[in-house]
Amino acid sequence: MAVFIKAADLGSFAAAAEAMGMSPQMVAKHVVFLEDRLGTTLLHRTTRRQSLTDVGRAYYERCKHLLLDVEAAESIAQDMRSQPRGVLRVNAPVTFGTFSLAPFVTRYLDRYPDMRIDLTLNDRFVDPLEEGYEVMVRIGEVEDAGLVARPLAPYRLITCASPDYLARRGIPQTPSDLEQHECLAYAYGGTSLPCRWVFTRGGKSEEVRANGRIRSNDWKALLYAALAGYGITLGPKSVLDSELAAGRLVRVLADYEGPARPMHVLYPTGRHPTVKVKSFVDAVVAEFGGLEPEHCTKTGL
Repeated sequence: MAVFIKAADLGSFAAAAEAMGMSPQMVAKHVVFLEDRLGTTLLHRTTRRQSLTDVGRAYYERCKHLLLDVEAAESIAQDMRSQPRGVLRVNAPVTFGTFSLAPFVTRYLDRYPDMRIDLTLNDRFVDPLEEGYEVMVRIGEVEDAGLVARPLAPYRLITCASPDYLARRGIPQTPSDLEQHECLAYAYGGTSLPCRWVFTRGGKSEEVRANGRIRSNDWKALLYAALAGYGITLGPKSVLDSELAAGRLVRVLADYEGPARPMHVLYPTGRHPTVKVKSFVDAVVAEFGGLEPEHCTKTGL
């Protein structure tokens, strides 16, 4: 159709051939193909001039509209390859998603107004292909070979308590001292199994049993309890830093390294990730990127 339009516009096969970078014979073959397909003559051709038939004129007008639509569709596709747009389904752990990823998402959307984020937060294993997630953030080792994993900064946990609690109960000096304190334990999946916290100093690890009157599978509840003076919480440093700076909580056992786990942003394996996936993943890495920790535990939030 494009060759036919060009031949009609320029008035000859030779002119159309020069404009489209092909031979006059190839232009003629394109036009003859259309005429054979339609079963009618589109162009009257003589050695001196050519002109559209009545059918050719009507076909010419319709083809121009069709080709403009094709050009517009290709322009949209090219634009979508260069600028992220559309809906992106993202899955992340509850605590990280609530306190860290959600604020990041709002800033990302400010930057890309044609994007929409469908953010689902849970701590269970999800199958991205089965459940339709395009990007996931996961804490812990990556075992699925069907996912591309880009490392983020390790998810580090520290222990804190309110000044009021520490004034009443004293400040623990070693991890074993925690057994005499109210520990606000994170119960993954609502499990009733004992919660154990692991600390490291000088290359040696020490594990203690975290006992207390409050435990929850949602760390936000434990944070609120710690702020209210009900015990010592083990939580993500990235979140607790702001509480420490405000003086609402005080760090304890600062001489010990708390648990740290690797964290990754993942997306399904594919030769060419879409622009929206690549854009979001690159932005997550820029915001939360870093090296994996040398030592990891199974403690998680």
